[in-house]
Amino acid sequence: MQRDPRAFLWDVREAALAIQSFTSGMEVTDYVGSELVQAAVERKFEVIGEALNQLAKLDQSLAAQIADLPQIVAFRNQLIHGYATVNPTTVWNIAQNALPDLIKAVQGLLDVLA
Repeated sequence: MQRDPRAFLWDVREAALAIQSFTSGMEVTDYVGSELVQAAVERKFEVIGEALNQLAKLDQSLAAQIADLPQIVAFRNQLIHGYATVNPTTVWNIAQNALPDLIKAVQGLLDVLA
């Protein structure tokens, strides 16, 4: 049985909101100094990338409405397979600068599909 595409969008939204919660009130130096927060944020980015990857396989037209989807999936792959070369400052910058737009896009799709 195939999963409802909305479930993948929900997973993305919830993981992204968790990242924002984990990093709330932090500065980049706090983030870089916290292995625990880094691990939590990276795990949620992995969930985001995998959910979008699965969404693309299930519903290409819906997935195409997510800006930078291929780059998000590639970032997930880098976190998982290239973990030794992950730069915490890069992860921080993505969390602070790209995540809000992703949340808006996914929420917009969820609103339309409701």
